[in-house]
Amino acid sequence: MIETLIALLFAHILADFAFQTNWMVVQKRNPLVLLLHVTIVAALSYAALGFTGQWVVLAVAASHLLFDAVKTYWPANGWRSLLLDQFLHVAAILVAATQFPALYSQGIWQDYGMLGTPPAWLSTLPESWVPALPLMMLLSGGLVLATRAGGYFIGLFMKPLSVDAPEGLPKAGAIIGNLERALAYLFILSGQPQNIGFLLAAKSVLRFSSAKEDRGVSEYVIIGTLMSFGWVIAVSAGVLALRKLIA
Repeated sequence: MIETLIALLFAHILADFAFQTNWMVVQKRNPLVLLLHVTIVAALSYAALGFTGQWVVLAVAASHLLFDAVKTYWPANGWRSLLLDQFLHVAAILVAATQFPALYSQGIWQDYGMLGTPPAWLSTLPESWVPALPLMMLLSGGLVLATRAGGYFIGLFMKPLSVDAPEGLPKAGAIIGNLERALAYLFILSGQPQNIGFLLAAKSVLRFSSAKEDRGVSEYVIIGTLMSFGWVIAVSAGVLALRKLIA
């Protein structure tokens, strides 16, 4: 079951936070744009499962369409709405993986999985080199969730607290946030979470010192930083928990 769950989660994360552009988010009230997004969800889910489970994929895509349609036309559209929407998506995926746990093992990727037999064209390579696709999906999906999804969530959370701050490079704040979350994610997964302290120290010197004369800006930076690292810690904990379930 765990491989099926990871494959569907991986497809969902890519569809929502990697392949869904800002234009698609803005234009989602257009039914064709919404259908395009859901089609991407279905295509990625089908591919991640190894091109099997067509009816389950359609069911997951239909639930995605329903939840996104409600969210798109719902009056409130802040960070709480985002978390509720993602909770419903994950719940639907969990139901699908629970009811059809063997989907991944029926797909063509099974030969590349941790439990599978290496394909013939890889038989000359050491066993440790055989790609462990469920693990790769888990780690890469976690990275996207920690960076892109984290930036989107934190942006919504911080929007009501926005203050006038000195202008810097275009999109520099988003780039810095993604880099710091990516580094923190890699530190935690590599068993070196203490290195996050160095990131905090470096950011304190580079960002907090520039805002020390403005209490509002300083508090805004502190809240955003703590939210950013809190998000990546939570994502990393989830990834490590799922990692233990992969045989």
